[in-house]
Amino acid sequence: MKLKKIFQGIPNCSIKGSKECNVTGICANSTLVAPGNLYIAKKGSSFDGARFIPDAIAAGAVAILTDIYDPFFSHVTQIIHPHVSAIEAQVVATYHGFPDQSLLLVGITGTNGKTTCSYLVKHILDLSEMNCGLIGTIEVINGKNYIPAVRSTPDVTSNYKFLHEMVANGCKSACMEVTSHALDQGRVAGLDFDIAIFTNLNHEHLDYHLTMEKYSEAKAKLFSSLNMSSKKKYPKVAIMNQDSPYTQLLLKACPAKVLTYGILQKADFMAKDITLSEKGLRFTLIFEGKSYPVTSSLIGRFNVYNCLAALSFGVAAGIPLSKVIESLRSFSQVCGRLEKVPNKKGLSIYVDYAHKVDALQNVLSTLKEITKGKLITVFGCGGNRDIIKRPLMAKVSEELSDCTIVTSDNPRSEDPEKIIHDILQGFTSPSKAIVEINRKEAIRKAIQMAKKEDVIIIAGKGHETYQIFANQTIDFDDRKIAKELCE
Repeated sequence: MKLKKIFQGIPNCSIKGSKECNVTGICANSTLVAPGNLYIAKKGSSFDGARFIPDAIAAGAVAILTDIYDPFFSHVTQIIHPHVSAIEAQVVATYHGFPDQSLLLVGITGTNGKTTCSYLVKHILDLSEMNCGLIGTIEVINGKNYIPAVRSTPDVTSNYKFLHEMVANGCKSACMEVTSHALDQGRVAGLDFDIAIFTNLNHEHLDYHLTMEKYSEAKAKLFSSLNMSSKKKYPKVAIMNQDSPYTQLLLKACPAKVLTYGILQKADFMAKDITLSEKGLRFTLIFEGKSYPVTSSLIGRFNVYNCLAALSFGVAAGIPLSKVIESLRSFSQVCGRLEKVPNKKGLSIYVDYAHKVDALQNVLSTLKEITKGKLITVFGCGGNRDIIKRPLMAKVSEELSDCTIVTSDNPRSEDPEKIIHDILQGFTSPSKAIVEINRKEAIRKAIQMAKKEDVIIIAGKGHETYQIFANQTIDFDDRKIAKELCE
Protein backbone atom coordinates (compact mmCIF):
# COMPACT_ATOMS: atom_id res chain seq x y z
CA MET A 1 0.00 0.00 0.00
CA LYS A 2 1.20 3.49 -0.82
CA LEU A 3 2.32 5.50 2.20
CA LYS A 4 0.10 8.45 1.28
CA LYS A 5 -3.00 6.23 1.39
CA ILE A 6 -2.17 5.00 4.89
CA PHE A 7 -1.94 8.52 6.32
CA GLN A 8 -4.71 10.08 4.27
CA GLY A 9 -7.22 11.64 6.64
CA ILE A 10 -5.01 11.44 9.75
CA PRO A 11 -4.62 15.02 11.07
CA ASN A 12 -1.47 16.68 12.44
CA CYS A 13 0.86 14.50 10.36
CA SER A 14 3.85 15.96 8.56
CA ILE A 15 5.48 13.72 5.97
CA LYS A 16 9.15 14.36 5.27
CA GLY A 17 10.18 12.41 2.19
CA SER A 18 8.41 10.47 -0.51
CA LYS A 19 4.71 9.77 -0.04
CA GLU A 20 4.78 7.34 -2.94
CA CYS A 21 6.89 4.62 -1.29
CA ASN A 22 5.20 1.25 -1.11
CA VAL A 23 4.75 -0.13 2.43
CA THR A 24 4.97 -3.92 2.74
CA GLY A 25 4.06 -4.14 6.41
CA ILE A 26 3.89 -2.25 9.69
CA CYS A 27 5.88 -3.07 12.78
CA ALA A 28 6.40 -1.49 16.20
CA ASN A 29 9.19 -3.88 17.17
CA SER A 30 12.52 -3.10 15.48
CA THR A 31 13.66 -6.72 15.79
CA LEU A 32 10.76 -7.85 13.59
CA VAL A 33 11.10 -5.23 10.85
CA ALA A 34 11.31 -6.61 7.29
CA PRO A 35 12.34 -4.83 4.06
CA GLY A 36 9.75 -2.31 2.93
CA ASN A 37 8.13 -1.95 6.37
CA LEU A 38 6.89 1.15 8.16
CA TYR A 39 8.43 1.26 11.63
CA ILE A 40 6.38 2.87 14.42
CA ALA A 41 8.78 4.46 16.90
CA LYS A 42 6.46 4.95 19.86
CA LYS A 43 7.27 5.64 23.49
CA GLY A 44 6.29 3.42 26.40
CA SER A 45 6.61 3.69 30.17
CA SER A 46 10.01 2.00 30.09
CA PHE A 47 11.21 2.36 26.48
CA ASP A 48 11.59 4.82 23.62
CA GLY A 49 11.12 3.34 20.16
CA ALA A 50 13.12 6.18 18.64
CA ARG A 51 16.29 4.60 20.05
CA PHE A 52 15.80 1.68 17.68
CA ILE A 53 15.24 3.64 14.47
CA PRO A 54 18.78 2.85 13.21
CA ASP A 55 18.09 -0.88 13.74
CA ALA A 56 14.79 -0.64 11.88
CA ILE A 57 16.40 1.17 8.95
CA ALA A 58 19.21 -1.37 8.85
CA ALA A 59 16.56 -4.12 8.65
CA GLY A 60 15.00 -2.43 5.60
CA ALA A 61 12.35 -0.02 6.92
CA VAL A 62 11.38 2.51 4.20
CA ALA A 63 9.44 4.84 6.50
CA ILE A 64 9.42 5.82 10.16
CA LEU A 65 6.49 7.14 12.20
CA THR A 66 7.99 9.25 14.98
CA ASP A 67 7.40 12.42 16.99
CA ILE A 68 10.57 14.35 16.09
CA TYR A 69 12.23 14.70 12.68
CA ASP A 70 15.82 13.45 12.58
CA PRO A 71 17.94 14.89 9.72
CA PHE A 72 20.41 12.01 10.04
CA PHE A 73 17.73 9.69 8.60
CA SER A 74 16.73 11.89 5.67
CA HIS A 75 17.22 8.97 3.25
CA VAL A 76 13.99 7.35 4.55
CA THR A 77 10.54 8.91 4.75
CA GLN A 78 9.66 10.23 8.20
CA ILE A 79 6.09 10.82 9.29
CA ILE A 80 6.01 13.24 12.20
CA HIS A 81 3.14 13.28 14.69
CA PRO A 82 3.20 14.66 18.26
CA HIS A 83 1.43 11.60 19.71
CA VAL A 84 2.55 8.47 17.87
CA SER A 85 0.74 6.00 20.13
CA ALA A 86 -2.54 7.88 19.70
CA ILE A 87 -2.67 7.24 15.95
CA GLU A 88 -1.03 3.80 15.84
CA ALA A 89 -4.34 1.91 15.81
CA GLN A 90 -5.79 4.05 13.00
CA VAL A 91 -2.62 3.68 10.91
CA VAL A 92 -2.53 -0.10 11.32
CA ALA A 93 -6.29 -0.51 10.83
CA THR A 94 -6.12 1.47 7.58
CA TYR A 95 -3.22 -0.60 6.29
CA HIS A 96 -5.00 -3.89 7.06
CA GLY A 97 -8.36 -2.74 5.71
CA PHE A 98 -10.22 -2.50 9.06
CA PRO A 99 -10.53 -6.28 9.52
CA ASP A 100 -12.55 -5.96 12.74
CA GLN A 101 -15.43 -4.57 10.65
CA SER A 102 -15.72 -7.88 8.79
CA LEU A 103 -15.83 -10.07 11.90
CA LEU A 104 -18.13 -10.77 14.81
CA LEU A 105 -15.55 -9.70 17.40
CA VAL A 106 -15.75 -11.10 20.94
CA GLY A 107 -13.58 -9.85 23.81
CA ILE A 108 -13.24 -11.76 27.08
CA THR A 109 -11.76 -10.20 30.21
CA GLY A 110 -11.44 -11.22 33.86
CA THR A 111 -8.86 -12.59 36.26
CA ASN A 112 -9.61 -16.25 35.60
CA GLY A 113 -11.53 -18.22 32.98
CA LYS A 114 -10.59 -16.17 29.90
CA THR A 115 -8.85 -19.02 28.11
CA THR A 116 -11.52 -21.67 28.70
CA CYS A 117 -14.27 -19.20 27.77
CA SER A 118 -12.47 -18.24 24.57
CA TYR A 119 -12.23 -21.85 23.43
CA LEU A 120 -15.88 -22.45 24.34
CA VAL A 121 -16.89 -19.41 22.26
CA LYS A 122 -14.74 -20.57 19.35
CA HIS A 123 -16.22 -24.07 19.55
CA ILE A 124 -19.78 -22.70 19.49
CA LEU A 125 -19.08 -20.40 16.56
CA ASP A 126 -17.23 -23.06 14.56
CA LEU A 127 -20.17 -25.45 14.92
CA SER A 128 -22.49 -22.64 13.81
CA GLU A 129 -20.53 -22.17 10.58
CA MET A 130 -19.10 -18.86 11.81
CA ASN A 131 -15.45 -19.96 11.46
CA CYS A 132 -13.75 -18.37 14.44
CA GLY A 133 -10.18 -17.13 14.83
CA LEU A 134 -8.65 -16.86 18.28
CA ILE A 135 -6.08 -14.69 20.05
CA GLY A 136 -5.20 -15.84 23.56
CA THR A 137 -2.82 -17.08 26.21
CA ILE A 138 -2.04 -20.41 24.56
CA GLU A 139 -1.99 -19.58 20.88
CA VAL A 140 -3.21 -17.50 17.96
CA ILE A 141 -5.43 -19.34 15.47
CA ASN A 142 -5.75 -17.31 12.27
CA GLY A 143 -7.97 -19.71 10.36
CA LYS A 144 -5.11 -21.77 8.91
CA ASN A 145 -2.19 -21.70 11.31
CA TYR A 146 -1.66 -22.24 15.03
CA ILE A 147 0.91 -19.77 16.34
CA PRO A 148 2.24 -20.11 19.93
CA ALA A 149 1.31 -17.02 21.93
CA VAL A 150 3.94 -14.65 23.31
CA ARG A 151 1.40 -13.00 25.63
CA SER A 152 -2.36 -13.26 26.13
CA THR A 153 -3.16 -10.02 24.29
CA PRO A 154 -0.54 -8.94 21.72
CA ASP A 155 0.34 -5.35 20.85
CA VAL A 156 -2.10 -3.32 18.76
CA THR A 157 -0.08 -3.75 15.55
CA SER A 158 -0.05 -7.54 15.88
CA ASN A 159 -3.76 -7.67 16.74
CA TYR A 160 -4.80 -5.97 13.50
CA LYS A 161 -2.38 -8.15 11.54
CA PHE A 162 -3.84 -11.34 13.03
CA LEU A 163 -7.41 -10.18 12.42
CA HIS A 164 -6.52 -9.35 8.81
CA GLU A 165 -5.13 -12.88 8.38
CA MET A 166 -8.34 -14.32 9.83
CA VAL A 167 -10.47 -12.45 7.29
CA ALA A 168 -8.15 -13.54 4.46
CA ASN A 169 -8.42 -17.15 5.64
CA GLY A 170 -12.20 -17.15 5.62
CA CYS A 171 -13.01 -16.50 9.29
CA LYS A 172 -16.33 -14.83 10.00
CA SER A 173 -15.68 -14.24 13.69
CA ALA A 174 -12.84 -13.80 16.17
CA CYS A 175 -12.48 -14.24 19.90
CA MET A 176 -9.83 -12.47 21.98
CA GLU A 177 -8.61 -12.72 25.54
CA VAL A 178 -8.33 -9.10 26.68
CA THR A 179 -6.09 -8.55 29.70
CA SER A 180 -6.09 -5.58 32.05
CA HIS A 181 -2.54 -4.74 30.95
CA ALA A 182 -3.67 -4.67 27.32
CA LEU A 183 -6.61 -2.40 28.13
CA ASP A 184 -4.47 -0.06 30.19
CA GLN A 185 -1.72 0.10 27.55
CA GLY A 186 -4.04 0.56 24.56
CA ARG A 187 -3.24 -2.77 22.91
CA VAL A 188 -6.84 -3.19 21.73
CA ALA A 189 -7.28 0.47 20.79
CA GLY A 190 -9.79 1.09 18.00
CA LEU A 191 -11.06 -2.49 17.84
CA ASP A 192 -14.83 -2.60 17.35
CA PHE A 193 -15.92 -5.34 19.77
CA ASP A 194 -19.47 -6.64 19.41
CA ILE A 195 -19.76 -8.84 22.49
CA ALA A 196 -17.72 -8.36 25.67
CA ILE A 197 -17.65 -11.02 28.39
CA PHE A 198 -16.63 -10.54 32.03
CA THR A 199 -15.66 -13.68 33.97
CA ASN A 200 -14.55 -12.49 37.44
CA LEU A 201 -12.16 -10.16 39.25
CA ASN A 202 -9.84 -11.29 42.01
CA HIS A 203 -6.55 -10.37 43.68
CA GLU A 204 -3.96 -10.30 40.87
CA HIS A 205 -1.63 -7.97 38.97
CA LEU A 206 -1.43 -5.53 41.87
CA ASP A 207 2.30 -5.22 41.21
CA TYR A 208 1.15 -3.34 38.09
CA HIS A 209 -2.23 -1.80 38.97
CA LEU A 210 -1.41 -1.22 42.69
CA THR A 211 -5.06 -1.29 43.81
CA MET A 212 -8.15 -3.35 43.00
CA GLU A 213 -9.92 -0.11 42.09
CA LYS A 214 -7.38 0.65 39.34
CA TYR A 215 -7.44 -2.99 38.27
CA SER A 216 -11.23 -2.86 37.86
CA GLU A 217 -11.03 0.49 36.06
CA ALA A 218 -8.73 -1.09 33.48
CA LYS A 219 -11.18 -3.97 32.93
CA ALA A 220 -14.10 -1.54 32.61
CA LYS A 221 -12.52 -0.01 29.49
CA LEU A 222 -13.58 -3.03 27.44
CA PHE A 223 -17.25 -2.44 28.23
CA SER A 224 -17.21 1.35 27.90
CA SER A 225 -15.60 0.93 24.46
CA LEU A 226 -18.59 -0.92 22.97
CA ASN A 227 -19.45 1.40 20.10
CA MET A 228 -23.22 1.85 19.79
CA SER A 229 -22.79 3.96 16.63
CA SER A 230 -20.94 1.17 14.84
CA LYS A 231 -22.18 0.30 11.38
CA LYS A 232 -21.58 -3.41 11.88
CA LYS A 233 -24.59 -5.72 11.65
CA TYR A 234 -24.01 -7.31 15.05
CA PRO A 235 -25.68 -6.14 18.29
CA LYS A 236 -23.52 -4.76 21.10
CA VAL A 237 -23.87 -6.90 24.23
CA ALA A 238 -22.06 -7.03 27.58
CA ILE A 239 -22.18 -10.44 29.27
CA MET A 240 -21.52 -10.18 33.00
CA ASN A 241 -20.95 -12.53 35.94
CA GLN A 242 -23.73 -11.43 38.31
CA ASP A 243 -22.05 -13.17 41.25
CA SER A 244 -19.02 -10.88 41.06
CA PRO A 245 -19.13 -7.79 43.32
CA TYR A 246 -17.33 -5.84 40.57
CA THR A 247 -19.97 -6.27 37.88
CA GLN A 248 -21.85 -3.03 38.58
CA LEU A 249 -18.59 -1.09 38.75
CA LEU A 250 -17.55 -2.40 35.34
CA LEU A 251 -20.93 -1.47 33.88
CA LYS A 252 -20.88 2.17 35.00
CA ALA A 253 -19.97 3.52 31.57
CA CYS A 254 -21.22 0.59 29.46
CA PRO A 255 -23.71 1.77 26.81
CA ALA A 256 -24.65 -1.70 25.55
CA LYS A 257 -27.35 -4.22 26.33
CA VAL A 258 -26.43 -6.40 29.33
CA LEU A 259 -26.98 -10.12 29.86
CA THR A 260 -26.08 -11.64 33.23
CA TYR A 261 -25.23 -15.15 34.40
CA GLY A 262 -24.65 -16.68 37.80
CA ILE A 263 -25.26 -19.33 40.41
CA LEU A 264 -25.88 -17.36 43.59
CA GLN A 265 -27.49 -14.09 42.46
CA LYS A 266 -30.58 -13.78 40.30
CA ALA A 267 -29.44 -13.53 36.68
CA ASP A 268 -30.68 -13.98 33.11
CA PHE A 269 -28.86 -17.33 32.89
CA MET A 270 -28.75 -19.35 36.12
CA ALA A 271 -27.40 -22.77 37.02
CA LYS A 272 -29.35 -24.91 39.49
CA ASP A 273 -29.07 -28.53 40.69
CA ILE A 274 -25.34 -28.67 39.95
CA THR A 275 -23.64 -32.08 39.96
CA LEU A 276 -19.85 -32.33 39.77
CA SER A 277 -17.69 -35.41 39.22
CA GLU A 278 -14.35 -36.45 37.79
CA LYS A 279 -16.14 -37.24 34.51
CA GLY A 280 -17.66 -33.79 34.10
CA LEU A 281 -20.49 -31.57 35.25
CA ARG A 282 -24.19 -31.18 34.75
CA PHE A 283 -26.73 -28.61 35.84
CA THR A 284 -30.15 -27.23 35.06
CA LEU A 285 -30.09 -23.97 33.14
CA ILE A 286 -32.86 -21.52 34.04
CA PHE A 287 -33.48 -19.02 31.24
CA GLU A 288 -36.61 -16.97 30.65
CA GLY A 289 -38.55 -19.09 33.12
CA LYS A 290 -37.73 -22.39 31.39
CA SER A 291 -35.41 -25.24 32.45
CA TYR A 292 -32.80 -26.90 30.23
CA PRO A 293 -30.45 -29.79 31.12
CA VAL A 294 -26.78 -28.97 30.45
CA THR A 295 -23.83 -31.37 30.51
CA SER A 296 -20.11 -30.90 29.86
CA SER A 297 -16.92 -32.94 30.18
CA LEU A 298 -15.30 -29.97 31.96
CA ILE A 299 -14.93 -30.45 35.70
CA GLY A 300 -15.39 -28.07 38.60
CA ARG A 301 -17.78 -25.40 39.84
CA PHE A 302 -15.74 -22.64 38.20
CA ASN A 303 -16.37 -24.32 34.85
CA VAL A 304 -20.10 -24.05 35.51
CA TYR A 305 -19.52 -20.29 35.35
CA ASN A 306 -17.55 -20.68 32.11
CA CYS A 307 -20.37 -22.72 30.62
CA LEU A 308 -22.92 -20.10 31.69
CA ALA A 309 -20.85 -17.37 30.06
CA ALA A 310 -20.70 -19.44 26.86
CA LEU A 311 -24.46 -20.09 26.91
CA SER A 312 -25.10 -16.36 27.39
CA PHE A 313 -22.78 -15.59 24.51
CA GLY A 314 -24.53 -18.04 22.18
CA VAL A 315 -27.92 -16.44 22.77
CA ALA A 316 -26.42 -12.94 22.41
CA ALA A 317 -24.93 -14.00 19.06
CA GLY A 318 -28.33 -15.18 17.83
CA ILE A 319 -27.57 -18.91 17.94
CA PRO A 320 -30.49 -21.16 19.01
CA LEU A 321 -30.10 -22.15 22.68
CA SER A 322 -30.58 -25.84 21.87
CA LYS A 323 -27.64 -25.69 19.50
CA VAL A 324 -25.45 -23.93 22.07
CA ILE A 325 -26.26 -26.58 24.69
CA GLU A 326 -25.39 -29.32 22.18
CA SER A 327 -22.10 -27.55 21.43
CA LEU A 328 -21.15 -27.60 25.11
CA ARG A 329 -21.80 -31.32 25.24
CA SER A 330 -19.25 -31.97 22.48
CA PHE A 331 -16.54 -29.66 23.89
CA SER A 332 -13.37 -31.34 25.18
CA GLN A 333 -10.79 -30.04 27.66
CA VAL A 334 -8.54 -27.03 27.13
CA CYS A 335 -4.79 -27.53 27.00
CA GLY A 336 -3.26 -27.07 30.46
CA ARG A 337 -6.58 -26.34 32.18
CA LEU A 338 -7.26 -29.17 34.61
CA GLU A 339 -5.77 -31.42 31.96
CA LYS A 340 -5.56 -35.04 33.04
CA VAL A 341 -2.22 -36.72 32.38
CA PRO A 342 -2.58 -40.31 31.07
CA ASN A 343 0.01 -42.54 32.72
CA LYS A 344 0.98 -46.19 33.13
CA LYS A 345 0.61 -46.09 36.93
CA GLY A 346 -3.07 -45.31 36.64
CA LEU A 347 -2.71 -42.29 38.92
CA SER A 348 -5.02 -39.28 38.84
CA ILE A 349 -2.61 -36.51 37.81
CA TYR A 350 -3.80 -33.09 36.67
CA VAL A 351 -1.91 -30.12 35.27
CA ASP A 352 -3.37 -26.63 35.54
CA TYR A 353 -2.28 -23.08 34.75
CA ALA A 354 -3.46 -21.85 38.17
CA HIS A 355 -0.83 -19.30 39.19
CA LYS A 356 -3.16 -16.90 40.99
CA VAL A 357 -4.73 -17.17 44.44
CA ASP A 358 -8.33 -17.52 43.30
CA ALA A 359 -7.44 -19.85 40.43
CA LEU A 360 -5.56 -22.19 42.78
CA GLN A 361 -8.44 -22.10 45.24
CA ASN A 362 -10.91 -22.98 42.48
CA VAL A 363 -8.82 -25.87 41.22
CA LEU A 364 -8.12 -27.32 44.66
CA SER A 365 -11.75 -26.96 45.75
CA THR A 366 -12.84 -28.77 42.60
CA LEU A 367 -10.40 -31.64 43.06
CA LYS A 368 -11.16 -31.88 46.79
CA GLU A 369 -14.78 -32.68 45.91
CA ILE A 370 -13.82 -35.62 43.71
CA THR A 371 -10.79 -36.97 45.63
CA LYS A 372 -11.35 -40.20 47.56
CA GLY A 373 -7.83 -40.31 48.99
CA LYS A 374 -5.31 -37.51 49.54
CA LEU A 375 -4.91 -34.36 47.47
CA ILE A 376 -1.22 -33.70 46.72
CA THR A 377 -0.39 -30.23 45.41
CA VAL A 378 2.82 -29.22 43.63
CA PHE A 379 3.19 -25.47 43.04
CA GLY A 380 5.54 -22.51 43.02
CA CYS A 381 5.32 -18.81 42.14
CA GLY A 382 6.82 -16.90 39.24
CA GLY A 383 9.69 -14.50 39.75
CA ASN A 384 9.44 -10.76 39.02
CA ARG A 385 5.70 -10.91 39.62
CA ASP A 386 3.26 -9.93 42.39
CA ILE A 387 4.97 -11.05 45.63
CA ILE A 388 1.88 -10.37 47.76
CA LYS A 389 0.14 -13.47 46.41
CA ARG A 390 2.95 -15.88 47.39
CA PRO A 391 1.96 -16.46 51.04
CA LEU A 392 -1.73 -16.27 50.06
CA MET A 393 -1.30 -19.19 47.68
CA ALA A 394 0.44 -21.15 50.44
CA LYS A 395 -2.51 -20.50 52.75
CA VAL A 396 -4.95 -21.80 50.13
CA SER A 397 -2.87 -24.90 49.47
CA GLU A 398 -2.48 -25.68 53.19
CA GLU A 399 -6.23 -25.38 53.76
CA LEU A 400 -7.32 -27.53 50.83
CA SER A 401 -4.46 -29.99 50.22
CA ASP A 402 -3.44 -32.99 52.28
CA CYS A 403 0.15 -32.50 51.19
CA THR A 404 1.91 -29.52 49.56
CA ILE A 405 5.22 -29.68 47.72
CA VAL A 406 6.61 -26.19 47.16
CA THR A 407 8.92 -25.85 44.17
CA SER A 408 10.10 -23.48 41.43
CA ASP A 409 7.83 -22.06 38.75
CA ASN A 410 9.44 -19.55 36.37
CA PRO A 411 11.93 -17.84 38.70
CA ARG A 412 13.14 -15.48 35.97
CA SER A 413 15.78 -13.17 37.45
CA GLU A 414 14.78 -13.81 41.08
CA ASP A 415 16.49 -16.26 43.41
CA PRO A 416 14.25 -19.38 43.52
CA GLU A 417 15.06 -19.88 47.20
CA LYS A 418 13.88 -16.34 47.98
CA ILE A 419 10.58 -17.01 46.18
CA ILE A 420 10.07 -20.24 48.13
CA HIS A 421 10.91 -18.41 51.37
CA ASP A 422 8.14 -15.90 50.59
CA ILE A 423 5.68 -18.73 49.90
CA LEU A 424 6.48 -20.52 53.16
CA GLN A 425 5.48 -17.45 55.16
CA GLY A 426 1.85 -18.27 54.35
CA PHE A 427 1.86 -21.69 56.03
CA THR A 428 0.74 -21.88 59.65
CA SER A 429 3.03 -24.93 59.90
CA PRO A 430 5.83 -24.41 57.35
CA SER A 431 7.52 -27.61 58.49
CA LYS A 432 4.61 -29.62 57.05
CA ALA A 433 5.29 -28.32 53.55
CA ILE A 434 7.79 -30.30 51.51
CA VAL A 435 10.32 -28.07 49.77
CA GLU A 436 11.96 -29.30 46.55
CA ILE A 437 13.46 -26.49 44.50
CA ASN A 438 13.93 -28.70 41.41
CA ARG A 439 10.51 -28.87 39.73
CA LYS A 440 11.12 -32.27 38.13
CA GLU A 441 12.16 -33.76 41.47
CA ALA A 442 9.12 -32.20 43.12
CA ILE A 443 6.86 -33.94 40.60
CA ARG A 444 8.79 -37.18 41.17
CA LYS A 445 8.19 -36.95 44.94
CA ALA A 446 4.47 -36.41 44.40
CA ILE A 447 4.25 -39.48 42.15
CA GLN A 448 6.27 -41.61 44.56
CA MET A 449 4.00 -40.83 47.51
CA ALA A 450 0.70 -41.09 45.62
CA LYS A 451 -1.63 -44.07 45.92
CA LYS A 452 -4.44 -45.15 43.60
CA GLU A 453 -7.16 -43.11 45.28
CA ASP A 454 -5.00 -39.98 45.62
CA VAL A 455 -5.03 -37.00 43.25
CA ILE A 456 -1.95 -35.01 42.21
CA ILE A 457 -2.31 -31.45 40.92
CA ILE A 458 0.73 -29.77 39.35
CA ALA A 459 -0.18 -26.09 39.30
CA GLY A 460 1.19 -22.90 37.84
CA LYS A 461 2.48 -23.61 34.35
CA GLY A 462 -0.33 -25.48 32.60
CA HIS A 463 0.20 -25.42 28.82
CA GLU A 464 3.73 -23.93 29.06
CA THR A 465 6.53 -26.06 27.64
CA TYR A 466 9.45 -24.16 29.16
CA GLN A 467 10.89 -22.90 32.43
CA ILE A 468 12.47 -19.45 32.64
CA PHE A 469 15.59 -18.84 34.72
CA ALA A 470 17.82 -15.77 35.03
CA ASN A 471 20.35 -16.94 32.46
CA GLN A 472 18.46 -19.49 30.39
CA THR A 473 15.09 -20.89 29.34
CA ILE A 474 14.87 -24.67 29.32
CA ASP A 475 12.37 -27.15 27.84
CA PHE A 476 9.95 -28.15 30.58
CA ASP A 477 6.42 -29.49 30.16
CA ASP A 478 4.68 -30.58 33.39
CA ARG A 479 2.49 -33.03 31.45
CA LYS A 480 5.40 -34.65 29.63
CA ILE A 481 7.56 -34.83 32.77
CA ALA A 482 4.79 -36.42 34.83
CA LYS A 483 4.05 -39.01 32.17
CA GLU A 484 7.73 -39.89 31.74
CA LEU A 485 8.27 -40.23 35.49
CA CYS A 486 5.32 -42.63 35.72
CA GLU A 487 6.93 -44.79 33.07
